[in-house]
Amino acid sequence: MKKPKWLEKENLYSIMFESERPAGRIFDLTLIVAISLSIIISFVETIPSLAHTFQLILEILEYLLTFFFTIEYIARVYCSPRKRDYVLSFFGVIDLLSTLPPYLSYFLPHARYMILLRSFRFIRIFRIFKLFSFINEGYMLMHSLQKSLTKISVYFLFVLILDICLGTLMFMVENGQPNTQFTDLATSVYWAIVTMTTVGYGDITPITAIGRLLSAFVMLLGYTIIAVPTGIVTANIIDEVKEKPKDGHCPRCDGMVRDEDRYCSHCGEKL
Repeated sequence: MKKPKWLEKENLYSIMFESERPAGRIFDLTLIVAISLSIIISFVETIPSLAHTFQLILEILEYLLTFFFTIEYIARVYCSPRKRDYVLSFFGVIDLLSTLPPYLSYFLPHARYMILLRSFRFIRIFRIFKLFSFINEGYMLMHSLQKSLTKISVYFLFVLILDICLGTLMFMVENGQPNTQFTDLATSVYWAIVTMTTVGYGDITPITAIGRLLSAFVMLLGYTIIAVPTGIVTANIIDEVKEKPKDGHCPRCDGMVRDEDRYCSHCGEKL
């Protein structure tokens, strides 16, 4: 029996991975509707009154959606010319993680809420409506974060050490006082982190004058240093904007470009 034309790998790939053809756009829009429905179901299931009233409907929809996403993932792997690249790619991992939860829930009941990872798949909407400028901005931000990772890691370690020191200092000041909440070093360091980040839950407060003075200093210090990582990332974003294609290559995908090109023909990067 001859295989239907749409089941051929080339046609199936065009439908599932591209949106230039009407069939591809319809499939992507159907996928977005299915993702939206699965997320709504996840929220409804956590509301006891609604979950009890619509229990049968929710279960049927969940089984249907699980079957749909399972077949979809298998089909993507089947028609992908580079299966390993797809499986290990960002979308491949997200597709797998958003398909597994219903099966994992038989062993780990709360694993079903990992279905919310499907919300990441809404990124495909940029491809459907050809919003390349938004995609380019996303890549620029990712590159900037990657370049900033080392500096931010050093900054994080510095802040962690500073919080430990300030927490220890507050423990030395407050410990031993009547009705003190700084009963151990772990609690004191927790207080320092909450205060330094300007969150300030107010569940732990100093009672001595020196402790309150130190607390005020930590609050002001938090406002002073909290903008540092933002500055690091911003500086790298500016560098990304100023970066120009060299030797006829796209700065993002390294594809060949011409001098008169305004956008890369391979990835859509603005040149």
